[in-house]
Amino acid sequence: MDRHCRPLVVIIGPGQGGDSPMLPHLLSQLRVARLGPGRPRTRPDQVLGDKAYSSHANRALLRSRGIKATITQPADQQANRKRRGRAGGRPPAFDANLYKGRNVVERAFNRIKDWRGLATRYDKLATTYCGGVVLRAITLWLN
Repeated sequence: MDRHCRPLVVIIGPGQGGDSPMLPHLLSQLRVARLGPGRPRTRPDQVLGDKAYSSHANRALLRSRGIKATITQPADQQANRKRRGRAGGRPPAFDANLYKGRNVVERAFNRIKDWRGLATRYDKLATTYCGGVVLRAITLWLN
């Protein structure tokens, strides 16, 4: 999502699956065209994520691609790090003021779910559902 609640990438995953395992797939599909000539951007400056994205694998992926991560750390991960003492390492960098902007993602999901068929997933086939999501994404970009 960009700062105007418009989706940049649409991927339909399994309904019972979590959000965190989808992060590498989302980043691999991300393409943002430049205003002038040149290749599209494939690397965001910053990723804002909730506690679900605070896995070692996600942080390593973002670090390897040079993407800054502003992801809260769950209490159990904080406790494990503190329990290990010096061996637990430093806490990951976190900017609380920047994290306040993450509400854009939640608002964008709510705007997508304004269409009742998408919120309740009446469609039986994933292709039909994906078509509805893409159509809603187009309408959000046109507003």
